[in-house]
Amino acid sequence: MFHDYDVIVAGAGMVGAAVGYGLAGQGRRVLMLDGKDTDFRAAKANFGLVWAHGKGYGQPEYQRLSLSAVKDWPEFAQQLEAESGFELSYERKGGLHFCMSENELSDRATKLGAWHAQTPELPPTTRILTRGELDRRFPSLRLGNDVAGASLGELDGHVNPLRLLAALQAAFLHRGGHVRTGRAVTAIKALPGGGFEVTAGEQQVCSERVVIAAGLGSSTLGSMVGLDVPIRPQRGQLLVTERLAPLLPIPASGLRQTGEGTVMIGVTQEEVGYDLSTTSDAAVRMARRALRILPGLASARLVRQWACLRIMTPDGAPVYASSPLYPGADIALCHSGVTLASFHAGPYARALAGGLLPNTLDVFHHDRFNVQKVA
Repeated sequence: MFHDYDVIVAGAGMVGAAVGYGLAGQGRRVLMLDGKDTDFRAAKANFGLVWAHGKGYGQPEYQRLSLSAVKDWPEFAQQLEAESGFELSYERKGGLHFCMSENELSDRATKLGAWHAQTPELPPTTRILTRGELDRRFPSLRLGNDVAGASLGELDGHVNPLRLLAALQAAFLHRGGHVRTGRAVTAIKALPGGGFEVTAGEQQVCSERVVIAAGLGSSTLGSMVGLDVPIRPQRGQLLVTERLAPLLPIPASGLRQTGEGTVMIGVTQEEVGYDLSTTSDAAVRMARRALRILPGLASARLVRQWACLRIMTPDGAPVYASSPLYPGADIALCHSGVTLASFHAGPYARALAGGLLPNTLDVFHHDRFNVQKVA
């Protein structure tokens, strides 16, 4: 049976665009179908961190995946910039997690010690810096008196997330991919002779394979092909200041200075359903902590506060799964679309193109949430 495309990717956000870009690089005929700009888009709340530092605590496979992805980022960024013509403002100079008391610093050291112990085959990638070590290592950093120290992730960095998304989409087109915007997928139907009919708006398109990467819409689409993944929205609020002289030489958890000079402050983690409201309470909490860390922000003017929704699984780790009922249907979900972009565009896309996910991804199957099966 003739199919219009080899692969249809439902969703052109951070995950879908990276997967589509990677598949197009494997010589596949790929169509990405995207919804409207008013849809719930996690990319709008993305802090832009390329971060493995402490990620996957209690989940060693997620830890390994994150570390592998950040290690691949320099080469990935270089290739993407060359293909897209976009400058990503990517830097990998390390990343900090500030601690506001000696007890907090001690607890952080204990937690990271356990985190490293999960993967004894990997060399340590973090270290604890006392306040004195912080001051010596970053002499231009004017920290508040409450900062007792920090953990430092040597492999961490940051990127402009909006440029990253634009670059992925542009490079995807450069590789011969096709995008239809304003066409959210509403139905996926397996065809008797193999392949799928995908409905987007008033159009039906056929493909040999389909990859669901539609963020919060993925749960509904997945259920159409036997991929029932439990996900929930989590609200994240952010603040951003006017452009400032250099204050923060490397990014930190919840605090980073962009290449343009603005300072991003965040991010909240709120279980409020699909509520996109911003709140003064959240703004006060974020601003107070930021000022404890960087008192120099006191005279800065805040120019924007906004909120968006993250995609969260019950355990916070990604989901990668192929449908056992409808071969050729896959789903990819995560809340770390920036960090894992190098993985989605590289190893994951190559595995999809080869028709079989590696056994190393079995741990990310959504069957882990099925209590009866696990029992």
